Amino acid sequence: MKKVALKVAYIGTNFHGFQRQPNHRTVEGELIYALKKANLVEDLKKSYFSIAGRTDRGVHALGNVISFMSEKEVIINQINDHLPEDIQILAKAPVHYGFKPRYALKRHYKYIISENASRYPLLWELDIPLENGFNLEKMIEAASYFEGTHNFINFSKRSERNPLRTVDEVKVSKNGEIIVIDVVGESFLWNMVRKMVKTILEAGNGKIKPSDIIEMLNPENNIPLKPMVPENLILMDVMYKNLNFTYDNYACYRFQSTLKDELFKHKSATLLEESLINDLDALKQK
Repeated sequence: MKKVALKVAYIGTNFHGFQRQPNHRTVEGELIYALKKANLVEDLKKSYFSIAGRTDRGVHALGNVISFMSEKEVIINQINDHLPEDIQILAKAPVHYGFKPRYALKRHYKYIISENASRYPLLWELDIPLENGFNLEKMIEAASYFEGTHNFINFSKRSERNPLRTVDEVKVSKNGEIIVIDVVGESFLWNMVRKMVKTILEAGNGKIKPSDIIEMLNPENNIPLKPMVPENLILMDVMYKNLNFTYDNYACYRFQSTLKDELFKHKSATLLEESLINDLDALKQK
């Protein structure tokens, strides 16, 4: 038997998270079904099926990782034929017997938001005022306080046994009305990235000072923090030392086509909703 690691991409919108659950559609459930249908896996324990991380409901991915052992040659598109369009295997790499995907060198998350409140109303629900826009310099300063090794107990559950985490980089960039926050580190706690993003945005809009993050990272202070919504979070990649994945061109093309279809649907829905809003305003003025 040989062991292989696979890069998995998915649109998290219509999944109840990654981890398999009874009576719910999950990414892991669909993957296991496809691997069994492709006759690559029979028994999960005997095949040492393992995953890099369990993303929350609504979170997307371009580079989550699974691994397993199989007696048969693993062909990416044979697996993809048994998967729905919103999940695809993009790449593979042979790995040694002791490889465990959760022990990654680095993980890269990306959070994307629009400064335009009409396109991102959930910012209002999280009490982030948008009338003055965001100060990019303050957001960059706020992001810098997260880099390094810190106790992130306030950025996850207070019951975490090991809240110490090392964040290698937090990068804030802006293109027009789009704000992108990239976070890279070895591992992250539950909700940690989304709470970091929320704090950076509050610093950028003047709700807090960037230096307030120093007190938030002090474990002696019990500071409740709300996370940003999961739908704008992407697990971009999970990286390993001395491990290079080979991407399948056709699989990437197929997933890109799905993403383009989803983009068209969202644009059409946005145009419809904006038209309804404008028409309603016009009716009220009659």
